[in-house]
Amino acid sequence: MDDVFYRNGLRFQCTQCSACCRHDPGFVYLSERDLAALMAWSGLDREGFIARYCRWVSRGDGQEVLCLLEKTGYDCILWDGGCIAYDSRPLQCSTYPFWPSLLGDRDWWEANARECPGVNTGPVHGREEIESCLEARRREPYIRRPEKPRD
Repeated sequence: MDDVFYRNGLRFQCTQCSACCRHDPGFVYLSERDLAALMAWSGLDREGFIARYCRWVSRGDGQEVLCLLEKTGYDCILWDGGCIAYDSRPLQCSTYPFWPSLLGDRDWWEANARECPGVNTGPVHGREEIESCLEARRREPYIRRPEKPRD
């Protein structure tokens, strides 16, 4: 792990362009921590929040995981000129762009930089901070739909 391309840190400064929240299809996976924070923000109970803001998405392994809905045009259900639940946003959102899928190698990081104007700008985030984001995501498994009992 000593030869990770981000060993000296990476530059990132959110420009609040909302590109990561809009226009392209994607999935915002929810953990129990995320769901609890969003339920508190919305004032809805678990079933009410899931019915209004979520969908179950197949991961291709027979399991379904809980994700936020998207509006027509692929905007996040929580985006309305900005994130309406910003202080309660999911860990996936708050740790962007320090995601495993973008930190696999420099090519993935640079490909993301072509889509996100904040990547490679602003302050340097050190390796320890980046790995803390990765670890936080590992500690928060996504909510999986309970399997229905077989008859």
